[in-house]
Amino acid sequence: MSSDHRAWTWEYEGYAAERQSLRESLCTLGNGYFATRGALTEYGADGTHYPGTYAAGCYNRLTSEVAGRTVENEDIVNLPDWLPLRYRVLDQTPPREREADRDAAVQDPGHGPDPGHGPDSGHGPDSGHGPDPGQGPVRAAASGDWLGPADETVTDHRMTLDLRRAILHTRTRYQDGEGRRLTVRQRRIVHMADPHLALLRTEFTAENWAGTIEVEAALDGTVANTGVARYRQLAAQHLVDVHTGDADPASDPGTLWLRCRTSTSDIRIGLAARTTVAPAKAAVQRSTHHPDRQGVQRITLDLRPGHPVTVDKCVALHTSRDAAISDPLHAAVDRVRRAPDADALLASHRTAWGQLWRRAELEVPDEAGRILRLHLFHVLQTLSPHIADLDVGVPARGLHGEAYRGHVFWDELFVLPYLNLHFPEVSRSLLTYRHRRLQQARFAARDAGCTGAMYPWQSGSDGREETQRLHLNPRSGRWLPDHSHLQHHVGSAIAYNVWTYCEATGDSEFLHTKGAEMMLQIARFWAGRATFDPELDRYRIRGVMGPDEYHDAYPDAVRPGLDDNAYTNVTASWVLARTLELLRELPEPRRLELGERTELAQGELELWEDVSRRLHVPFHQGVISQFEGFGELAELDWEGLRRRHGDIRRLDRVLEADGDTVNRYQASKQADVLMLGYLFPPAELKALFARLGHTLDDAAWGRTVDYYLRRTSHGSTLSGLVHGWVLARVRRKEAWQFCQEALEGDIADLQGGTTGEGIHLGAMAGTLDLVQRGLTGLETRAGRLRLDPVPLPELSAYDVSLRYLGHWGVRLRMTPGGLHVAVPPDGGRSPVEVELADGRTVAVEPGRSYDLPLPD
Repeated sequence: MSSDHRAWTWEYEGYAAERQSLRESLCTLGNGYFATRGALTEYGADGTHYPGTYAAGCYNRLTSEVAGRTVENEDIVNLPDWLPLRYRVLDQTPPREREADRDAAVQDPGHGPDPGHGPDSGHGPDSGHGPDPGQGPVRAAASGDWLGPADETVTDHRMTLDLRRAILHTRTRYQDGEGRRLTVRQRRIVHMADPHLALLRTEFTAENWAGTIEVEAALDGTVANTGVARYRQLAAQHLVDVHTGDADPASDPGTLWLRCRTSTSDIRIGLAARTTVAPAKAAVQRSTHHPDRQGVQRITLDLRPGHPVTVDKCVALHTSRDAAISDPLHAAVDRVRRAPDADALLASHRTAWGQLWRRAELEVPDEAGRILRLHLFHVLQTLSPHIADLDVGVPARGLHGEAYRGHVFWDELFVLPYLNLHFPEVSRSLLTYRHRRLQQARFAARDAGCTGAMYPWQSGSDGREETQRLHLNPRSGRWLPDHSHLQHHVGSAIAYNVWTYCEATGDSEFLHTKGAEMMLQIARFWAGRATFDPELDRYRIRGVMGPDEYHDAYPDAVRPGLDDNAYTNVTASWVLARTLELLRELPEPRRLELGERTELAQGELELWEDVSRRLHVPFHQGVISQFEGFGELAELDWEGLRRRHGDIRRLDRVLEADGDTVNRYQASKQADVLMLGYLFPPAELKALFARLGHTLDDAAWGRTVDYYLRRTSHGSTLSGLVHGWVLARVRRKEAWQFCQEALEGDIADLQGGTTGEGIHLGAMAGTLDLVQRGLTGLETRAGRLRLDPVPLPELSAYDVSLRYLGHWGVRLRMTPGGLHVAVPPDGGRSPVEVELADGRTVAVEPGRSYDLPLPD
């Protein structure tokens, strides 16, 4: 295998039931509009395999009875399964016994003219066309069971994910007791050029025998949301009114359709599948069948030794959320009817992916580069340019599974900094998702007795708070109260994303309109949420949760919530200060309009200034306290717990199962205070604390880093990323351990089975940004690229390409001894201003490059 091949592929040799869910997540294919898990086509959801297809933003709400309470949950919907394609041997004979004139007996079923009638000949779930395969001659001739990679006759099975072309390959070889071999090869794509199409190409080769096999291709509407074990006590049947039929059975026997809708959100879904065989004469019989909620086509294929027969299944998907369609079923049937053949689809798909890779070019050597390429692949599949016209946010687990119910948390905080410099149109769309829900956030604040906008910790379709009020601890089997809706710092993350997006892109139009409106209402929320404490002569924010998530209350407290979470208060101060700065810089007409629309009073601005300078930040033992009273909590016996329980990343579950609570201890799930070092460069962080009346020198920050390193369990994939980022600045020798954990979080499933429920999109994008901004020290400020490189010995040479202020493909190449900056030829564009931390500056003209030596 060539090094280039290995750098662009992920291969899994052999069938391993215990690893199947992980493989399915990591081999998911998508295009931003929808994605399908890398499940095997031969199996349905059976506890080992879990096919899942998810359309961005397609949610539905159900109620369940749990622990004596009625709870409501909104989930991303598992759509009808388009993958099913299974096969079995009907008759096989050795080549020497094959009749010489058999070819002449094969009848070509033909395909007639394109009917163009759409799905008007539809059928209910129990009707069908032609002979019932369960009763007709095809079934009577059956001599074998359905085959699949788990079958005992399998001699070889391999799954290969081609990242460069976004194709999932599988190859399975079977051999029966008499030595007859059948090889089945598959290629699968979710089309990147046309986001409504997907293709499954299956090639059957009888190596040393002749005979017939039966192939069954289906659209399956019997699916439910059962992909996460801890949710299986909850209602899961989101699809109703499932009907299937044939587009036109007389003239187009190869096209099936399925229509359904979601039960509450009433999103209508249309699927159509066109199945063709090459060579056509190999298909000796076709029949369709419509059992309950499924459309099934069975094809009998005549195989000759060494002559492959290919079955192509092209699928189109539409929902009623789509623009420019009449209805989703007609759109799906029409699209699949007009779709080109498989070869043309594969070619246009490869071209579209080639364009994406050019725009997102990232060259890092060795295994780290290979993993980063996989991470980038999944980011592009979930947040491709196709979402620029969709009303969707950043699903924390991608479109790869049902964990977190497909909800939108704060993960754009880790995703947008990367996208800003490659796909700014995607970043703008993701921020517009938040702006469309600004009114809902204002309603939430008003209902809570606050002003401004209180964005939800978990968002879905309409922007209301989707955080569950109960969650299951799998270790104890108990349903427990969930207070994570108190993580109001999500609003600060949204404001931060607005600001950094506009700095990176120069999009002043967005900043002065939608961005300014969001930042103003978030600042207004923080100013109103803070209460003045005359004893401290400070403002305090009480009753919240920080990013840590383990601590949701004080020990033995009646009410949930913590006071003065340092991360929350410092970022709230930043929001207030930046919003005041923005209001001062707005053009006068726009400032007047914004003030009138929001009824902004001068007294509010004076309050914001005061609060931004006097929010309370607690300290203890010379370090920043995670929240008021953190230093008074008990110390945890970390080594004792590890001896008793092994992996204690999910310390909250471990302690609860033992009848204890992490609220009693100085222990964090993930970076909380240290998140400040992730968001803000050292100079800016010092300035923030100075604004609040504190001196945060290098020694104090170093003590704080050391203190929390010893008290963090890393129960989140984001934790290693943030620690690696921060340590690269303060303790470089230890940074790589955490960077490596961030890289391997999903591929090694370090969180113990969670990746099979969906990848961790924020962590994946964050590792890309670790190279792009973390190690380069890249900031986009005041129209300049500012760089303060911190090369790690393990990652000291790399190449990134950026889209910056209208320049497509600004290249930064980092080596141990220097920095190479190249600006592509762009007619009429201004030079790119580059500034290093030591004060050196250079203006690189379009079409020119510059080399800057770096200190050792």
